[in-house]
Amino acid sequence: MYLSYFGFREWPFSSTPDPRFLFLSARHEEALAHLLYGVQQPGGFVQLTGEVGTGKTTMCRVLAERLPEGVDLALLLNPMLTPEELLAAVCDELGVAYPASAGRKALVDALYRHLLAAHRQGRRTVLVVDEAQNLSVEALEQIRLLTNLETTTEKLLGIILIGQPELGAMLARPELRQLAQRVTARCHLVPFDARETRAYVRHRLRVAGCVRPIFEPAALGAVYRASRGVPRLINVICDRALLGAYAERRASVDAAIVRRAAREVLRGPASPRRRAVVAAASALLALALGAGGAGVALSRGRLPWAVESPAGPRVDAVGPTTPAAAAREAPTAPAVPGDASPATATSPSLAAVLAQGDRSTDRAAALASLLARWGVAADPRAEPCEVAAAAGLECLEGRGTLATLRRLDVPAVLRLAAPDGRRRWVALIGLAGDEAVLEVGERVHTASVRELEPLWDGSFALVWRPPPLPTGVLAPGMRGRAVAWLSARLDELEGRPVSAVDVYDDALRARVLAFQRAHALEPDGIAGRQTLLRLTTLLDPRAPSLSAALRAP
Repeated sequence: MYLSYFGFREWPFSSTPDPRFLFLSARHEEALAHLLYGVQQPGGFVQLTGEVGTGKTTMCRVLAERLPEGVDLALLLNPMLTPEELLAAVCDELGVAYPASAGRKALVDALYRHLLAAHRQGRRTVLVVDEAQNLSVEALEQIRLLTNLETTTEKLLGIILIGQPELGAMLARPELRQLAQRVTARCHLVPFDARETRAYVRHRLRVAGCVRPIFEPAALGAVYRASRGVPRLINVICDRALLGAYAERRASVDAAIVRRAAREVLRGPASPRRRAVVAAASALLALALGAGGAGVALSRGRLPWAVESPAGPRVDAVGPTTPAAAAREAPTAPAVPGDASPATATSPSLAAVLAQGDRSTDRAAALASLLARWGVAADPRAEPCEVAAAAGLECLEGRGTLATLRRLDVPAVLRLAAPDGRRRWVALIGLAGDEAVLEVGERVHTASVRELEPLWDGSFALVWRPPPLPTGVLAPGMRGRAVAWLSARLDELEGRPVSAVDVYDDALRARVLAFQRAHALEPDGIAGRQTLLRLTTLLDPRAPSLSAALRAP
């Protein structure tokens, strides 16, 4: 069909999880580092979750291709098994012989003998279970028991569970707490942001043999808006769009073709109008609750790694914008008599402020506000993240809770729902306790966390100054200048003489763990994006701070 028309060697957007088409976003790179760490660490137990279509199965395939020497992998793709069937499947994957009538004990004994023999030969064994949310409680308990297979010095079987977010909820059940306590690393895959979506589409086109930009820039934006960055949806939309362009004998794909393709392949889910009505209803309910003074907030789901910090994060730096200016009351805000707080009853509610939004509350304007706090002036005609990159900064997008942002402690752009259902992008420039300072267009507004949370869908974008490293993730077992940089930064933070340690050994992992625990980060001993962001901003005197903005006199 369109292969020869566009000059492709193969289908660029096939749904098959082909590792050759792998595109690593920052979060996917971190996930792969967790998986590789899990297979290298004796007895490691890794949990990887992600929504449908975010690339979990592809990560499985890539892991299988990149296995280090001396590692045997048992990969289960269909885990809807009884405990006995699960044990038999593991034995089959590893080539372990067992009698046809073998029961659970005989299967475990046969597996144990195989693991001991592999250990004596210096080999490690790892069990990877894809779609692990389909495991029964009994099968999960059997997996826990397999982690008890060990010598006097180390565990014999590593475990990697990969599944949808329901997996995290399952492991949080009381009857599975012993299993949950054995997880040594957790990672959650999120959809691509707009920049990553563009890069992903271009990457797949290149791998398939295309040497020219078939998708126009506006078309790539339409792909992101329709797919929300979910790789599987990107694939089906782009495939249908290429077919549409071929049918019309077009040389390129424009935004109109993408929108038609998206309508064709995404029929069935709730329409944008219905989603807007739901968002509007939530916002109006929040407005009604705020007006009535009720101490009630709409709850939102929390990601597994977004755990509320028991204490506010440490802050060593204040950005170029003075905290007093960051927390100011804008001239357009209603006057507050005396020394009353901006959050008194005389101030309009956040929903009312959002209802007045215009183009100054779009995403580009909000990101420009973040750049200003990093001392960078954004050209209104330029893409803010490209301006950031030119200044040595980087835009990061993700999903989380206010607890996530408290931990990172840098200003962020939030996507909120106005009462009319429209999206408004605002800059969160201060956050401490129950108080949040927001820049809504040209206006600075102080709102309570209780008022903010129901209007926020969990999406955020932030700006940071990434370290000069060749990779975004540093993990145990790595060595080189990047590891030496990490060791030196921890030395600097701890007030120790700077050392030249360039091996990510157990001692360095212990220091990373201590840093993560001190700042309420996921304590996995891996220096991923969140850990590096927190470390670099603590040591950067130019970095703005959410909590410092509200502590200013």
